[in-house]
Amino acid sequence: MSIALQLDGVSKSFGGLKVIDDVSFGVPTGSRTGLIGPNGAGKSTVFNLISGVYPIDQGRISAIGQDITHMSVANRVRCGIARSFQNIRLMPHLSTLENVMLGEHHFSRPWELVSSRKASERARAALERAGLDTYPGQVVADLPYGIQKRIEVVRALMAQPKILLLDEPAAGLNPVETDDLRRLLQSVSDSGITLLVVEHDMPFVRQLCNHVVVLNFGRKIFEGTPEAVKHDPAVIEAYLGTPDAMESHHAA
Repeated sequence: MSIALQLDGVSKSFGGLKVIDDVSFGVPTGSRTGLIGPNGAGKSTVFNLISGVYPIDQGRISAIGQDITHMSVANRVRCGIARSFQNIRLMPHLSTLENVMLGEHHFSRPWELVSSRKASERARAALERAGLDTYPGQVVADLPYGIQKRIEVVRALMAQPKILLLDEPAAGLNPVETDDLRRLLQSVSDSGITLLVVEHDMPFVRQLCNHVVVLNFGRKIFEGTPEAVKHDPAVIEAYLGTPDAMESHHAA
């Protein structure tokens, strides 16, 4: 089994507080890996370390066979890593098409993108594959929240990633929107892109993911299958509460 993304002994402190403490795990190539745990476990910090928003204090991160530990954010994108954030970061005054085109900003000069016919064609094709081809001309601010979430995923895909990091993609979605998002992410995975997903919606994780990593107080306490995580004593104590909670748990 090949590994798309590997963390080895990664640690991060802010002031005197160690937020990530000697964390190691691998994300198998082509997997849909869920990164879960209680609030404050360090999940978003791990994302920021992988994507280069924060420098690591100790350890090593490799992706697609390259050491990316000290790479810039832009070079990590060029290496094949893209991400979304907890809060939608679309440009609300721009159209759907323009927002998606801006996903190529690490490969083109921003002022060239909106006027580029090829970028427009690629963005339209990406929206069509995601079932969003009726929205290109609409201003993003006028669209439902669930549609905006899917547009953000499509924009990340414009960076042509090999690894896609998704930070709480289902947060705030109703059941229909959540199901639409899950189908989109399964389609993305089927295209060969490796997914690493931070999420509190446990039914969503169970239905989407085939590999799970659990953090608690900045340390890894479990790595394995979604089925096995339901019965792990450390995870039950720290997060799920009961073996059946994986079926219905939504953390605050």
